[in-house]
Amino acid sequence: METPLTRLVGVRHPLVQTGMGWVAGPRLVSAAANAGALGILASATMTVEQLRAAVHEVKSRTDAPFGVNLRADAGDAAERVRIVVAEGVRVASFALAPSRELIARLKDAGVVVIPSVGARRHAEKVAAWGADAVVVQGGEGGGHTGSVATTVLLPQVVDAVDIPVIAAGGFFDGRGLVAALAYGAAGVALGTRFLLTSDSTVPPAVQARYLAAAVKDITVTTKVDGLPHRMLRSELVETLERSGRGTALLRAVRHAASFRKLSGLSWAQMVRDGLAMRHGRDLSWSQVLLAANTPMLLKASMVEGRTDLGVMASGQVAGVIEDLPSCAELVDRIMAEARATLAALPPDLPR
Repeated sequence: METPLTRLVGVRHPLVQTGMGWVAGPRLVSAAANAGALGILASATMTVEQLRAAVHEVKSRTDAPFGVNLRADAGDAAERVRIVVAEGVRVASFALAPSRELIARLKDAGVVVIPSVGARRHAEKVAAWGADAVVVQGGEGGGHTGSVATTVLLPQVVDAVDIPVIAAGGFFDGRGLVAALAYGAAGVALGTRFLLTSDSTVPPAVQARYLAAAVKDITVTTKVDGLPHRMLRSELVETLERSGRGTALLRAVRHAASFRKLSGLSWAQMVRDGLAMRHGRDLSWSQVLLAANTPMLLKASMVEGRTDLGVMASGQVAGVIEDLPSCAELVDRIMAEARATLAALPPDLPR
């Protein structure tokens, strides 16, 4: 199925596996890429050297195009960009809008730039700065999210920009792909659906928790890092919701220290990253410090299998997912469902 997305990045199918921290590592990314989707490697939870090694591992597993998700506001963003360029990575994706200069640098090197946005005005801004495509995530999506549903946000963005738009938030099957294409999208991005595959390295106990969840078990909280964060409701989430500011702040300090040791960042670098996060947002310093919780709390679940102590970021689609196919099986199923959905449309519909 050819769309502006497949032509832009050179994949067979208009599907994107999103760059989920601690989840989108070399095994999942290469499996998604080999299945014909665009796999995105998550780099925010990696050191620079770990990123370099991960890129090499993906390249050893697949000849298909893939991407790397970067934090534009990270203190070592320039060094990570150098790796992406030097290694010939096809796509650089961003959760926060990269600067005009960073977009230009990547494009000059032949890298396709695809930021993620949650509002029409943000899409217009990055398109004006030269982004090649944009992922637009509605409120159904997992992790940091907005309040506007995909079905409302997507057509707004499609009407506002002239670059390919990739829809995210609420997608898990071929019917959703067809719906997104009908809205004018060039493809869909899926996070939770790829997390729940047999190629995912997420521990079985955590995957079982996702599979057991109903739609009502997926909530949005600001208690993790001060920003709206969609995740599975758990004992930890309940505890965070009940915690006072002092308790939350002490927990944040402890986890900030743990993440500094794990990531190799200095305190000065973490302060710079905190300042970048605070810029343009109405965040208190306690909220900035709480943001250091997120990598460690995600690691506790996604790597260590601790459903009691970890955060399990999740899209609402977890409530309707019931199996763990391989990436190849999942992609084949989605594309077969999409073709069947298109074929089932009444032939006498106005064209």
